[in-house]
Amino acid sequence: MRILFLSDRFPPERDAASSRVYERAVHWVRWGHDVTVLTCAPNHPDGEVYPGYRNDWVNIEAVDGIRVVRLKTYIAPNAGTYKRVADFLSYMASSFVAGLFHEKPDVIVASSPQIFTAVSGWALGALRDVPYVFELADLWPATIRDVDALENEAVLDALERLELFLYRRSAAVVALTRTFEEDLVGRGIPRDRIHVVINGVELSKFRPRPRAGDLAAELGLAEDDFVVGYIGTHGLAHGLANVLDAAALLAQRAPRAKFLLVGSGAERERLVSDVRRRGLSNVVMVPPQPKSEMPRYWSLCRVALVHLRDLPVFSTVIPSKIFEALGMGLPVIMCLPRGEATDIVEAEGVGLHCAPEDPEALADTVVSLLDDALRGPMQALTGESARRHSRERQARDFLSVLHSVAEVRA
Repeated sequence: MRILFLSDRFPPERDAASSRVYERAVHWVRWGHDVTVLTCAPNHPDGEVYPGYRNDWVNIEAVDGIRVVRLKTYIAPNAGTYKRVADFLSYMASSFVAGLFHEKPDVIVASSPQIFTAVSGWALGALRDVPYVFELADLWPATIRDVDALENEAVLDALERLELFLYRRSAAVVALTRTFEEDLVGRGIPRDRIHVVINGVELSKFRPRPRAGDLAAELGLAEDDFVVGYIGTHGLAHGLANVLDAAALLAQRAPRAKFLLVGSGAERERLVSDVRRRGLSNVVMVPPQPKSEMPRYWSLCRVALVHLRDLPVFSTVIPSKIFEALGMGLPVIMCLPRGEATDIVEAEGVGLHCAPEDPEALADTVVSLLDDALRGPMQALTGESARRHSRERQARDFLSVLHSVAEVRA
């Protein structure tokens, strides 16, 4: 099958969307399918093109058997609103034009969260008589409304009408959570058009490994430190100031407890400044690292932290870092609103939930997990849980949807 995939994120970018698109496509190529990804020059989240790349009109490369076509776009950092929208619109236009000249595929997939990618996918599918599939990774624009990234209600309402139009015109919607499915059904999208394919982890990369002692020494982490790791975006949605407040509480209560924060985002510089200003020696801030280095950082941790603000929209998501942590053999602290993600972690016995944006609750949860008797049984279950959520399984489930829509059109 010939698959044309539209995603403005792709490695070497380090975010969850990039990993998801790339790792599934590697499996599809391995199983004999032809995969082309239309993307842009890597620049997320800082809006600076990565070394070794240029923002050219067209740049084609082969990545593990995937044909990757990088297109010229307007590049902006992952902060603010209007420049980011210009970035999204430019990718929509570039991917649409490039898709017109690409060999006719059997199916087109457009990946969110930003819905302008799906506009390109729908238009290409309509013009070329090819089924288009909407991969729903986030309820956008609902997230924009909830984090107050845009306050113009008329614009938000227009974006929601566009969102629903794109769902209705798709051959299928692949949703990353069952909560997304229920949201769409509640807004009139037929249930038989929606397929839930929950996120996963590439177990060949994320598995238990010995502690990287050299890295620990470089970061000033002692062998008996109890490291709570947050590896991911430091953005408006994540509310990581709460972690600093919890660290201040833990400085006296549990001196062994340390927070390790690795990544970048709109809030990172402010967080780094606050750590210095407050003298939080139990918080280690590390700039973004290559994806290949993430297992070394996870190896320093005793537990993983998944952290989002206390907003209703975040009860609908299942962050991919949950499964990376489980693959590494780490129990998970779920500091976010209760929802499908917390249900998975608690049902499978691999972590604890604590109230979001409540530093005392986070500090209490960290202290409780210092107890090996509580943490040990959770850790023992992580391997089985990770295997249930492997990237290979996700790739197979997604591929079955693509086969079904391609066969209907044929």
